[in-house]
Amino acid sequence: MEKVTIKRMDEFERDVRDEAASVFIEGYYKDLSFFSKDRTTLQKAIRHAFCEDVYYLAEWEGEVVGILACSTNQSRAMKVNKREIVDALGFLKGSFAYSMLSRELHPPLPYPDDTGYIECVATTSESRGKGVASALVNHVIDHLHFSTYILEVVDTNTNAHRLYKKLGFTEYKRKKERFGNMKGFRERIYMRFEC
Repeated sequence: MEKVTIKRMDEFERDVRDEAASVFIEGYYKDLSFFSKDRTTLQKAIRHAFCEDVYYLAEWEGEVVGILACSTNQSRAMKVNKREIVDALGFLKGSFAYSMLSRELHPPLPYPDDTGYIECVATTSESRGKGVASALVNHVIDHLHFSTYILEVVDTNTNAHRLYKKLGFTEYKRKKERFGNMKGFRERIYMRFEC
């Protein structure tokens, strides 16, 4: 893939929420498809949730092909709104989705001020294996000035784990996942990059 342009989400002159939501859903469809198989419905459910000041988007030929959030102990990647999710998914599934997503994405991070937390990394299927995720991670490390970057990857995502190792991240902790069999993975792997 030729050169991608990377900008923070709030630096785009157009509204890119639907594009970012589409990439997010493509990257996490396996997890989100429980709530709806319809990608447009899922997109409607989460398009509101992006915290634009921590998201970085990779654009190629005018199209968003990758996303990454670099959160801090003060600001997470997404702030889900129960009404928006329930409106899109219906009361039962929407309430359950809100509960799960808010539990995963709302708690403050337990890291010091000098630590960036990389989360919600996703690329379009057409751009996978073409350096988009690497470009996003490198952009954040080169342009933000944290002394440490932390991320987590599930044990079944071997491609991402291999990529992060290649980019210089080292594993420092594994945490067994409750109800892992239902979620499709056994452990969360925590990795660190020191500048």
